[in-house]
Amino acid sequence: MDTRLTDKSCEEFLCKLAAKEAVPGGGGAAALVGALGVALCSMVGNFTSGKKAFAAVEDDVKRMLQDCEVVRKRLTELVQEDAEAFEPLSRAYAISRDDPKRAEVIEACTKHACAAPLEMMRQLCRAIELLEEMGDKGSRMLLSDVGCGAMLCRAALEASSLNVFVNTKTLRDRDFAQNTEDECDAMLKEYCARAQACADAVTRRIRGA
Repeated sequence: MDTRLTDKSCEEFLCKLAAKEAVPGGGGAAALVGALGVALCSMVGNFTSGKKAFAAVEDDVKRMLQDCEVVRKRLTELVQEDAEAFEPLSRAYAISRDDPKRAEVIEACTKHACAAPLEMMRQLCRAIELLEEMGDKGSRMLLSDVGCGAMLCRAALEASSLNVFVNTKTLRDRDFAQNTEDECDAMLKEYCARAQACADAVTRRIRGA
């Protein structure tokens, strides 16, 4: 890969995503969407920090800003990591079917390909927690941005899970597959609901329901 995907302009990234190329794909797109979601959380925090009206939560806001930065950077890294994990898997499937080591290599590469989207999901759960807190403590003037962030992170969480499941489906190591899927299912069950509740709360406040 000549340059890191996240070093490209938005237009270049989108063109590459749309092209007849294997990477970036759904995993990279999911990580980027999640990074956008948590970046919105940071924006709300930056507009809130230093305001007299929010002096009581200043320390909390500063902590959230630091945490958001960590999550956003990690999700950005995962765009590249997901793409890099696909290449050895693609090469593994190109190995001759007569090679006795083919199945073993494919299995190892498939397990490795689960790692990036699974880590995306973990980071997105943290992002949703931060958006919940920012929704309670951040500036009311930017409440819609918290809701947008929650919706983006929920979408990214569900999209990331598909990139795990498409790999675990083919694994021969069913214990590994089941444990991985169980972790994904637990995150989806809890954090999709939490993200939706956060977005719904924002909608009710904005619309006066």
